[in-house]
Amino acid sequence: MEEYIPIYLFLGFLESGKTKFIQETLEDERFNNGEKTLVLICEEGIEEFDVSKMPHKDIIFHTIEDKSEYTEENLTKILKESGAERIVIEFNGMWTMEDFFGAMPDETSLAQVMFFADATTFMNYNSNMRSLVVDKLNATEMTVFNRFEESMSPEEFHKIVRGVTRRSEIVYEYTDGRVAYDDIEDPLPFDIEADSITIEDKDFALWYRDIMEEPEKYDGKIMTFKSLVAKNGKFPVNTYAVGRHIMTCCVDDIQYCWLVAQDDKNFNPSHEDWITITGKIKVQKHKMYRGKGPVLFVQNVEKAEKPAQPVATFY
Repeated sequence: MEEYIPIYLFLGFLESGKTKFIQETLEDERFNNGEKTLVLICEEGIEEFDVSKMPHKDIIFHTIEDKSEYTEENLTKILKESGAERIVIEFNGMWTMEDFFGAMPDETSLAQVMFFADATTFMNYNSNMRSLVVDKLNATEMTVFNRFEESMSPEEFHKIVRGVTRRSEIVYEYTDGRVAYDDIEDPLPFDIEADSITIEDKDFALWYRDIMEEPEKYDGKIMTFKSLVAKNGKFPVNTYAVGRHIMTCCVDDIQYCWLVAQDDKNFNPSHEDWITITGKIKVQKHKMYRGKGPVLFVQNVEKAEKPAQPVATFY
């Protein structure tokens, strides 16, 4: 079995606490236990790394001065020359996850992703650079709000994160040194325990994100929802896409979000038809996913009126 070099990815904007956290991580012998580590610095802030405090010194620091240097060819070269067994990346907050994935060397795999935000400036970033905030939140497994103050409302920060992802843990690091883990309940607007679930138009975006993040909990469920049909001559026989256009943060990021419909009963709706569709979800491999995903085995199709708000949102 081929072994991949793990990447530990730290996201956040300038002065968000990335360097401090990486320093503390490399000071911890449970993480820094002697493995040769390459640290890629893609954004230089005020703080600097102090190797003298690290239990093992087999660490190579490499600074990426410009985005033009952040390429698969260059990273592969740096990795090979370093001989590293793992990579820690302090990513530039103004670069996108597309930039990151486009430059991942073939021999690497993503082991962990964390997003750091200065709570005192986060709301400004979210207002003025919303697309970049969403870009990072979509990828992260843990969101850490540091410099959090008693006067701040965790609910406001929670709502922003949950508007993008339900997967990420949320941590609040208070200025007095206290650390609190977000435990705000965020129930879905439908009964996930039911065998048959109808998705209202206003809830489509939330449901779509949830089924794509955790498809297994929908396995075997009967789903009914309104959708826009998409067809392509390259699709397998009796197969089409059903979904909606979803806006995550702004008009520029609207995209058609879909899942596979397997129509063995030959209802055969036309391309760009609005329909109300019912079917059973089975999580399995499918050519249209190039892997595993939720496949809707169609049980019924009815023509539907275009929704009053055809573009679904999370709000």
